[in-house]
Amino acid sequence: MISRLVAALLCIIAGPALGQCRQALALGLDVSGSVDSHEYRLQLEGLASALRHPEVGQLMQSDGSTSMYLAIFEWSEPSHERMLLNWTEIQTASDLNAISDGLAQTTRSAAPQGTAVGSAMAFGADLLSQQTKCWRRTLDLSGDGKHNLGPHPRDVGIYLQNDGITINGLVIGADDPNTGDQRYVQVGELSAYFSAWVILGPNSFVEVALGFEAFEDAMTRKLIRELDSLVLSDARH
Repeated sequence: MISRLVAALLCIIAGPALGQCRQALALGLDVSGSVDSHEYRLQLEGLASALRHPEVGQLMQSDGSTSMYLAIFEWSEPSHERMLLNWTEIQTASDLNAISDGLAQTTRSAAPQGTAVGSAMAFGADLLSQQTKCWRRTLDLSGDGKHNLGPHPRDVGIYLQNDGITINGLVIGADDPNTGDQRYVQVGELSAYFSAWVILGPNSFVEVALGFEAFEDAMTRKLIRELDSLVLSDARH
């Protein structure tokens, strides 16, 4: 009797979930003046490779009843954002391969020199506002510097704190090997900055790449962490 009751309850719970969105994920890439052409390629191709990682693919693809949506944009100064991928539903490995191929073929466009972290936060939040039916809405901002134009991330975070979104960060240390231990100091300061003013929401976190050469591995770790945490969280409910 109890087992039949449990089975009936599971059917009731699972039924409405068919075709639902479990997560909307927006990725924002820093293309400000501190990012040179070589670093730009490392960032874009690193993301493309991270999306091809088997574990990332497994976590992103549809489970048959739910799927996720992905959007990707570049940012620099206020009002200078460029969409690389509008909201796209991820159902199969072919979807991720097509996105990765598109990123690998993307060429850099002219972008202003400034770094507007707060404006990038607001832009990403506006994107996520288009996906209100998703169970979880996450913005990831990658960057190698602090804001120097536009609204302060602190003020944007206060404005967004009741929007029900999560903001995670991926900070990139200066990748000049001649700076030696200064790279660790720089990335430590930037991690503290993002932790204090940028990340937002329960279980938000900062991932670290010690140079753009490490961007692919850092992006892979970050995607697995946030996607896997969603699976584990849902499994407990």
